[in-house]
Amino acid sequence: MSVSFWRKKRVFALLFFTFVCFLFLTSSSVSKMLYPIQYQNEIQKNAAVYQLDPFLIAAIIRVESNYQTHIESKKGAYGLMQLMPDTSDWIVDTARFSPSYKNDLHNPAVSIQMGSWYLNWLHKQFKGNAVLAIAGYNAGQGNVSHWLNDEQWDGTLENVSSIPYGETRHYIQRVLYYYNKYHKLYAEDWGIPAEKQRSIGQATK
Repeated sequence: MSVSFWRKKRVFALLFFTFVCFLFLTSSSVSKMLYPIQYQNEIQKNAAVYQLDPFLIAAIIRVESNYQTHIESKKGAYGLMQLMPDTSDWIVDTARFSPSYKNDLHNPAVSIQMGSWYLNWLHKQFKGNAVLAIAGYNAGQGNVSHWLNDEQWDGTLENVSSIPYGETRHYIQRVLYYYNKYHKLYAEDWGIPAEKQRSIGQATK
């Protein structure tokens, strides 16, 4: 057989292998392996209590700690939802949680409850604007309010590039990336009706 024949066979085999890999990587089961959600019960329970989208909680956990319970940032934030000590103390006092929570943020249930309460509080401060709430979770409510008052940012996803903090710009983009991935992969499994399944363009509402 000619060299040309074997070269064509190699090209065909490579194309077939690439096609099989594409089907494998785009399957739902593989995607769920790449984008798992842990602590589903705690997330769903707190989403219901604090009137939050469960996939927003899950996305923030993914970006903050990647579901690692004992991770601690260089700035001192710790737990699944990476709350700073001062913030966690304020949350415990304001929400009237048990004082023991202040020393128990490595407990996933405690971290998710406190982080969800704080996210709900941010939503209220920013009149339901999810993008502002996400920004506030990263940069603090005071900084975000300052940007709005000084007209440095209008609070929209379309103009997120005008946020003064590069970290916060990147944070919003990452959270919404995982938010939309989770909605696409898990909304049906979690019993979320089709009319409530949202895309990235709707995640700001």
